[in-house]
Amino acid sequence: MIEKGRSTLESDDQGRILDRLAALEQVISPDLIREVLAATQRVNGRACILTHEVMLWVVLAMGLLTHLPIRQVFRHARRLREDESTPGRSSLCEGRRRLGVEPLRELHARVVRPLATPETPGAFYRQWRLVGIDGTVLDVPDSLPNAVFGRSLGGRGEGAFPQVRKASLVELGTHVELAFEVGGYRDGETTLARRLWDRLPPDALLLEDRGFICYDDWKALNSRVKLLVRVKSSLVLKRLTTLSDGSYLAKIYPSPQDRRRDRDGIARGSWSA
Repeated sequence: MIEKGRSTLESDDQGRILDRLAALEQVISPDLIREVLAATQRVNGRACILTHEVMLWVVLAMGLLTHLPIRQVFRHARRLREDESTPGRSSLCEGRRRLGVEPLRELHARVVRPLATPETPGAFYRQWRLVGIDGTVLDVPDSLPNAVFGRSLGGRGEGAFPQVRKASLVELGTHVELAFEVGGYRDGETTLARRLWDRLPPDALLLEDRGFICYDDWKALNSRVKLLVRVKSSLVLKRLTTLSDGSYLAKIYPSPQDRRRDRDGIARGSWSA
């Protein structure tokens, strides 16, 4: 519970507040933070309150305390130390800019991994780990640097905000976002999704919506993982063999001409419903 920007939870023997940040520290240790900063060459040249280590914790805390302004996030990230003054908003924003994105990328690569076990509900089908790739569009602040992302267009002109398109690889049983790619509004969802293929777990059963299905992608992924993809209503599938459960085998082709000549088809199971 948070009341007027201050935690009302009890503190531990060291005076730290036992909240979500304390739980996060069990996953991301201070030693790991320092290793990541050293690996990305974020070493402070002079003593100051807003060191890269402090700012990295502030940025992580912002992901948990999304309802608080950055100064209150700083107070919670510093465990509400009574003897420490809180820097101004501009100083915190500048410290965040100096930190940059590279330490966060390095930390994500070291920490994030599949967490589900065969006992996790909804995480596996037989021996395959259920993962999904899908996309979304997010509004970003209307600033000059964000103009590079582009805006949506409608009958009344451009949208009010620049928009970012994001494709995510998610472990379905735990909702862990294993990897993601970000582009502008006009970047294709499937183009971003292809950049995630190298992060697919080797035991994955990949679920995708119908917007992602195409012959080239199916062929490229076929040797990597198992696939379960919705098909478009316009996709012509010729029934080859009907199975006992009502599903049937069909082939997917590069083009209608290849389908007519039965050339370069990939045979896989398809559902009748």
